[in-house]
Amino acid sequence: MADGTLPTAVLATEGLTKSFGGLTAVRNVTLDFHARELHAVIGPNGAGKSTFVNLLSGQFRPTHGRILLAGRDIAGTPACRMSHLGIGRSFQRTNILKPLTVLENVRLAAQAVRLPAGRLLSTARRQTALVETARAAIDRVGLAGQEGTTAGVLSHGAQRQLEIAMTLAIDPKVLLLDEPLAGMGQEEGERMATLLKSLARDHAVLLIEHDMDFVFKVADRMTVLVEGAVLATGKPSEVRANVAVQTAYLGGHA
Repeated sequence: MADGTLPTAVLATEGLTKSFGGLTAVRNVTLDFHARELHAVIGPNGAGKSTFVNLLSGQFRPTHGRILLAGRDIAGTPACRMSHLGIGRSFQRTNILKPLTVLENVRLAAQAVRLPAGRLLSTARRQTALVETARAAIDRVGLAGQEGTTAGVLSHGAQRQLEIAMTLAIDPKVLLLDEPLAGMGQEEGERMATLLKSLARDHAVLLIEHDMDFVFKVADRMTVLVEGAVLATGKPSEVRANVAVQTAYLGGHA
């Protein structure tokens, strides 16, 4: 935040742990994520980053610990319900319906959480509201004018933007973005950086990303995971200067 202070966390974990048999992938992680903040979680391969996001989004049930959304413990809530609670997620591989248009993809995402079960064939008024929501999300990610484009013919970067638009259409409190830069060139990466910083003005954003130059450019706060546990957390400058982080992850130099 501009004044160096943080409001009450939108999303927080307390002692979050996930074990698979004898392997503990996430170990006693206590973190918080705030509105209007982009919080990057980094670490070497096998550090537990994807498992951590899978816990937050409901793909995995914690072995121990709590996940608090606005103070309410939601640990163990299935993924199909997490979006209704306000947790939106993108994946390492795009999760779009390639034969459908951009607008159809985003409208269906909005429909999944905004219409009750059994009401998919709803009134024209409801459908109009869904389309308006979808168009607003499309515009927000920079795809205005491509509503009628088939999703499968978009560039890789535009498909990533589309997936984020689908996530925005559910009106999330928290955005969990898993490697949104994967496979992008420099120009697409710069557009994504601008988009993510814009999104962080209105949401709590958790970013998983391997491109360190990108992470240090866009993050407000960073956490380093090593062997499933928190090694360090703080502002990017603090993390970059941390000797333990340099040794474990940044090659021994800042």
